[in-house]
Amino acid sequence: MRHYRMRMARSMLIPCLLAAAGMSAAIAEDLSTSSGAQLFARYCASCHGKGGEGDGPVAPFFKLLPPDLTRISRRSGGTFPAERVRRIIDGRESTPPHGAREMPVWGLEFQMTAPQPAAASAAAEASITRLVEHLRSIQKQ
Repeated sequence: MRHYRMRMARSMLIPCLLAAAGMSAAIAEDLSTSSGAQLFARYCASCHGKGGEGDGPVAPFFKLLPPDLTRISRRSGGTFPAERVRRIIDGRESTPPHGAREMPVWGLEFQMTAPQPAAASAAAEASITRLVEHLRSIQKQ
């Protein structure tokens, strides 16, 4: 009976270790070749929609709908507030009119996906810059 339990434990441990190894490999990911549009599609579109209009597939499940990101400039008097958008994406600024922060802190998320921890902060900043520029590019008048 004891031998059987040891074999069972070993047979369960190996898949768990393989899964953990696969997860850590999946976490470290080089996003440096991803465009702002690709990052948006991967990290933002589920809430904000493919076009950034706040109509993503999970949007109806929030208390408050995600904002239409194509109207940022319009809401800011006609000028795109790049630094404020950067702070919102990276988590340094919340948007009080929208209630509690439901949006992930992407600065931290991007740092965690960097394949080289020493360069994680710079890699996160570069990804955020590409996202900000993408958002600037989709603004409607």
